Order: sequence, then C-alpha cells, then structure tokens
Amino acid sequence: MQSVSSHSLVCSHVQISGQIQKQGDFSLPRLFSISCDGNSSGRHFCKLQRKPPPSNFLKSSYQYEIKEINEICGDEKAQRVLPIVIHKSDRTSRYVMDGARLKLVPCEAEVSNYIGLGDEFRHFFTISSLAVVNFFVPRQVQRNYMGYVRWKFVHRVFSSTLQVLATQAMFRAIGFGSHRALSSAAALNWVLKDGLGRLSRCIYTASLGSAFDTNLKMVRFSTSILFSLSIGVELLTPTFPQHFLLLATIANIAKSISLAAYLATGSAIHRSFAVADNLGEVSAKAQIQTVCFDNVGLLIAAILNVLCKSNQRLQTGLPLFLYPIFSTIDLFSIYQGLQHVHLQTLTKNRLEIIIDRWINMHYVPSSAEVSNEEGIFPGRKGCKIWPIRIGCVNPEDLLAKFFVTMQSLRREDFYFICMETSRRGLMRKQEHGVLLCLHERANTADIIMGLLQACYVRKVLQIRSRYEGTHGSSDTTGATLKQWLAVIDESKQYALEEVNLLIEALRRAGWAVKNILLSSTEQIRYAFDDD
Repeated sequence: MQSVSSHSLVCSHVQISGQIQKQGDFSLPRLFSISCDGNSSGRHFCKLQRKPPPSNFLKSSYQYEIKEINEICGDEKAQRVLPIVIHKSDRTSRYVMDGARLKLVPCEAEVSNYIGLGDEFRHFFTISSLAVVNFFVPRQVQRNYMGYVRWKFVHRVFSSTLQVLATQAMFRAIGFGSHRALSSAAALNWVLKDGLGRLSRCIYTASLGSAFDTNLKMVRFSTSILFSLSIGVELLTPTFPQHFLLLATIANIAKSISLAAYLATGSAIHRSFAVADNLGEVSAKAQIQTVCFDNVGLLIAAILNVLCKSNQRLQTGLPLFLYPIFSTIDLFSIYQGLQHVHLQTLTKNRLEIIIDRWINMHYVPSSAEVSNEEGIFPGRKGCKIWPIRIGCVNPEDLLAKFFVTMQSLRREDFYFICMETSRRGLMRKQEHGVLLCLHERANTADIIMGLLQACYVRKVLQIRSRYEGTHGSSDTTGATLKQWLAVIDESKQYALEEVNLLIEALRRAGWAVKNILLSSTEQIRYAFDDD
C-alpha cells in the first residue's frame, strides 16, 4: 500500500467528510486520508495516504459499551463485548474480543460476574433451570402455554395418585394377595371388563363425531368428570366384591370413553399452542410432561402406602377419604387448564361472538377474548332472545315468512334466512329464533356472510322486542310481512358491504378462516331440484 501514496489520482470532486464520490465504478474506503493540490489549469491532484487504524475500528453503528470483564476470563486486558447475541435452544451467549482472539461467553455468566455476585450456586441454578425448562417446554409456543402446563401438573399428579389407589382397591376386591384368590376367575373378570370397555369406547367415538371439534372444551371437561366418577366406582369394589365384574365394567367403560375424548381433543389443544407449525414438538413435550407428572403421583401414592402399611383398616379407608378431596382438585385444575386453551379455529358459536363484536364495535376480538366469553360449556351469555340456529327448516313450524323467503330465492343465493319458533326449557315455553339454511355449494365466505346477516337481523329484532316489550316469546314482535322483508333486504345489503372487511380482519387477528367447523346438525344443506 506504500505504492498507493506515491501515485496521484485525478478526481472530479472531493467531499470534506472523507468520502469520495465514485466516478464510474471507482470508490475508496475510509482507511485513507486525502490531500489535494490545485494547479493553474484548475485540476485537482489528490493523493491517498493510509490512516492509522482507529482504536474502535471494530465498533459498528450499533452503540454498545466497552466492559471490563476480567473476572470472566482471568485476563488483565480490557475485553470488548460485541453487540451480537447468539440464541441457542438451551442458552444465550455473546461474542467477546480478547485481544486478537474471539470468545463466546454465556450471558448468564457475564451478567452474574459483572454485577459482582460471583455465586457459583446461583449460576448452577440458572443453568439447571434453563435445562429443565427446555426439557419440558417447546421453543415456540403461545404465551398462555405455561399457565396450561402449571394446571396440567396439578391435574396429572392428583389424577395419577387416585388411579394408583383405585387399582390397589380393585386388586383387594378381586382377591390378590389372599390365599382364597382364584387366579383364573380373577383373570376372566379382568379381561371381560377391559373388553367391554374397549367396545363402548368405539361406540362412543363413532357416535360423537364432529362434537370433538365444535365443542372441544365441553367434551374434554365432561369426560373428565366421567373419569373421576369411574375412579370412585373402582374404589367401591372392595366394599362389594361380589359385584366386582359389574362395578369394574362400569368404571372401565367410563374410563375408556374419557380416554377416547382425551386422545381426540389432544391434537387440537396442542395445535392451539404451536406458533411455528411445531405441532410435533409440542406433542412430544406433552408426552414428556405426562410421564414425569404421573411419576410424581406414583411417588405420592407409594408414600401413602408406606405410611399405612402397618394399619390395614387405614389402608382400606384412606382412599375413600382422599377421593373427594383429590378429585375436586383434579377437576378444578382441568377446568382452569382449559381456560388457558385459546382455539383459533372458527365454529358457529365463536363466529357468532366475533360477529356480534364486529356489528357493535367494528372490531374482531382475539382468540383469548373469545375463549373467555365462550367458556367451557356451550351456550351464549346474554343471547337467550332470538337465538340463531344453522340447519334445516322444521316442517312442523310453518310460518308464512318461510314460504315467502323460499319463493324469493335466486340461483346465485347460497343461503336463506327465516324466522322459526321452538319450545325450550322444562316448561316447553315457545320462543322465536332466527334460522340460517345453507346451500350444499356454500363455501366459507358464504357461511360467514350468512351468519353476519343473521346476527344483524337478530340485533334489529332484539331492539324491536325491547321496544315493544314482547321479548320474542309470545308473538313475532308485531312485525308484518312487509317489515320482515325490509329487515331481510337491509341486513343483506349490510352483509354485502361488510363481509370482505370482516374476513380480512379475521385473518389479521390470527383466526383460521380456511374452514368453519360445524356440527352434524349444522352441516345439513339444501339444494334446488334441478341441481
């Protein structure tokens, strides 16, 4: 580079800042200083001279601090911490310049030693905590995942403890450990109860069908109650050993149904937590959590058996005493855990909640907000007046508005809306509602538009019901046929204007708008004669 300074370069323009405007493809770095001399012809001769390297040559445009971290490396030289952080699956590290050598230092050690803690135990605890978290928790999950895992821990521990106690009770009832036990009869009873349980599991799974998707939380919690009751039945088998086969079969049927619901709904729950399509990782971590949490329950049951080993009466009566306490904690933890499950799939109930919020505030709520309003069990809060149903027309409910609505259908219409009457509750009180009938070629956008129009119709009818004081129970709010058709036309125009905006808002809010999950009765469609 010494030869560079001995030659002169002709430049058309020089900036004082030290940057040279390049002519053609020629440019110079900032490592050179520029000295220019003019002559009589007005031309400038510029010479380049190497500048001494700056002390902070490695410093980037990103501002960072030069820290003395001699405690880390045991070096007396000043260390330069580069503004680059490396994130791995189990720890976070950063690069440090140690003279001419580059080091990768864990951030936990850097922070701990720099602030003067110097506590090796604290550092070991930090590293161990990170290892445990990475062992149980997937890398990319929703924020609500940790709340679900905490309640899952409580649920699995108490449920596993109860299962061990119930199994021991069944062994005592069948005669294991007793000289009077008949091994062939015991084995036959055990095989019969398992066989009948598996058969009922198949029947239940086939009959429930789409309810696993549309009412996932309700199915999960109701079958959990059934599972808890089955454990109580198993605990009663020592009291009635002569009816062992009957009690054990009933309990096994309930447990098999609960297991079928658990397996069927597990994938949807895991998918709701996956952020980066890492469903396999979330499912694998869930299995690890289940095994480890169940082992804690086994340990508790073993400790209880050791403590009651010398007292046979206490060993028999303790499970019956602990059952109501443990089962209550178990069901409460399951309920709380399901509250942290925010499903992004659209069902009729969730879409109805979203559309009501859109009509009132022109806003699409998040999955967490819809989950809190939807709850565990089906049914809408505060929507007892003019409920919306998706399905077919009941032939026994013949109102004049049905015929007018059907006769006004066009080929390009993929749904129609009409008023219906039904009898609900124990008193079989007559109530009016809104019915949405879907064409067999109706797609997702048509369903969203139809439900948007139906919700708008309901809002108008609710306002008129409150104004006229009928509450939609005794008549059709005094609306004439002309008024009904006017409401249908107004709501149709509103749905046409808002449906595209609503679908786009649903996508931005993270909802899965590709499909809408409908129950078996909601999937009933109509078609024209010549279709």
